[in-house]
Amino acid sequence: MKHYILMADIINSGKKEQKPLMEDFKNLIEEVNEIYKADILSPLTITLGDEFQGVIKNLAASIQIILTLEEYSIHKKLNFKLRYVLNQGEIETPVNKKIAYEMLGSGLTEARLKLNDSKYKKFRFNIAIDNLLQQSILNDSFIIFENITDKWSLKNDYELASNFIQFKDYKIVSEKMNKTRSLIWKREKTLHMESYYATKNIIQTITSIK
Repeated sequence: MKHYILMADIINSGKKEQKPLMEDFKNLIEEVNEIYKADILSPLTITLGDEFQGVIKNLAASIQIILTLEEYSIHKKLNFKLRYVLNQGEIETPVNKKIAYEMLGSGLTEARLKLNDSKYKKFRFNIAIDNLLQQSILNDSFIIFENITDKWSLKNDYELASNFIQFKDYKIVSEKMNKTRSLIWKREKTLHMESYYATKNIIQTITSIK
């Protein structure tokens, strides 16, 4: 039976301080598992220290989990980026509902190969699903998404971007951050927040099409 298999790894994990990196990664995965436990068939499970895999109920939930991982990384000011593969493929053995281990199938093998191949490619998101129109739109949209968010600096931009993601209105953000409205309005433009919202909306909308 075909399932949505989500895998990801930390980019350049070997160049970072290992203990805080692994603690942050573990906490992020645990939190997302708790939020989306109703949408997950086999929980996101850390496999090789800097990688995770899981099996998700449907496309919409899979994509929402990716977006949440991205936004929580910004909210929490995490000093790492993830590289993702979402592969719709076969799992021949029963899905392990407790931990994403002890499962076999061509879909898992394909996802693993795609994740390894992604290490030599430019972009962080690889969506491989049966609906080729959705696949094309999602991959192109995530390129735009990545080109926006990967330009945000952890030190200079994450706090402001986090507030915009939560509140959107620059007037509210200016009050939350105790900054002038004119400054926050200008920073909203330099962060390309309108493009971020639009791209996120396209990603979420295309996954709702059956």
